[in-house]
Amino acid sequence: MANVKLEDVKALRERLGTGMVDTKNALVEADGDMEKAVEILRLKGAKGNAKRADRSTSEGLVAAKDNGSTATMIELACETDFVAKGDKFVALADTVLDAVAAAGATTVEEGLAATAGSATVADLINDQAAILGEKIELRRVASVTGENFAVYLHRTNKDLPPQVGVVLGYAGTDAETARSVAQHISFANPEYLAREDVPAEAVEAERKIVTEISKSEGKPEAALPKIVEGRVNAYFKQVALLEQDYAKDNKLSVRQVLADAGVTVSGFARFKVGA
Repeated sequence: MANVKLEDVKALRERLGTGMVDTKNALVEADGDMEKAVEILRLKGAKGNAKRADRSTSEGLVAAKDNGSTATMIELACETDFVAKGDKFVALADTVLDAVAAAGATTVEEGLAATAGSATVADLINDQAAILGEKIELRRVASVTGENFAVYLHRTNKDLPPQVGVVLGYAGTDAETARSVAQHISFANPEYLAREDVPAEAVEAERKIVTEISKSEGKPEAALPKIVEGRVNAYFKQVALLEQDYAKDNKLSVRQVLADAGVTVSGFARFKVGA
């Protein structure tokens, strides 16, 4: 059996973040060879990753950055808040975000295939999952284009990294209003920018639902068209950003606030961990 040095165990633990017993055992098995021990630990971790494949990942963080012509946002998920708030997980998210942004990825598949150093993002995540002992996944990727960007990251718990993220692309010079609208999006959770962006089938489905509801309430037949139209408009105010009442002043619509500030939104993305 190899005479494993304590300083080698310490160095390998600092390098990989693995447990004391696993690190020592790997060095013993590798006869003191550090690189061979790394491979042993990674192989053990890969087997653990396979066992964790069916576990749920309801924790994690949202990270975003302005790349100049685009802004990128990711959701990196894990199993527990203990791992989510750890330095290694946060550092992993930063590395993944940089790689995804540099590759111009717009989907999870493209993000996982992006190069991160000498490996891919997928390899990097798998290695870190093995070290941290939890399932980790790149759950979502978004890329927003625009002349300027407002990035808003919200902590729902002061002890955890950001759980809600918004990237807003816009034209205009009023950065304060743009950021305020990004904050509004984090709260109001619109699905579309304008009512024209809502799929026709979704509008028709909503129209059928509110028509049935109105009839079941015994509304007069002659009044039904106006009542239904009013309820469909209320639906647009729920799902379309420009139609929503502004969170800071519900007497104004978001459309009015943006127009007064000379800001035109080109697009946005909103992520909430686990949602």
